[in-house]
Amino acid sequence: MLNCIDNSGAAVVECAQVLKMKRAAKIGDRIVVVVQKQRSFGPETGPGGSVSTSAANKVKRGDIRHAVVVRTVKKYQRPDGSVVRFDDNACVLISKAGEPIGTRLNGVVGAELRDKQWSKILSLAPVHL
Repeated sequence: MLNCIDNSGAAVVECAQVLKMKRAAKIGDRIVVVVQKQRSFGPETGPGGSVSTSAANKVKRGDIRHAVVVRTVKKYQRPDGSVVRFDDNACVLISKAGEPIGTRLNGVVGAELRDKQWSKILSLAPVHL
């Protein structure tokens, strides 16, 4: 189970497969996920409201999507000798073309995304370590 840190509408996703690898996913790996829990965007606004919650959610529970891992609990040693470990496992949902589905990210992402050419995700992120 991974947290989804973008505003695509998914809160928790489950990894179904790591693409092009036969090992556990690391930061920057592309995976296939199933949306387990939707994110609720405040109080539900009914008819006459400006935005309905269903319009704000780009994905719904049970959807199968591609994602990129941006944080892992497993320790990762960088070439300079420093060791990085995050508090949770997190991902960002992407389209099959590789574009992020959400328009904003909330939370820290790993700097290893730069090596794997995920610069679009790095530009959306507020902080990368």
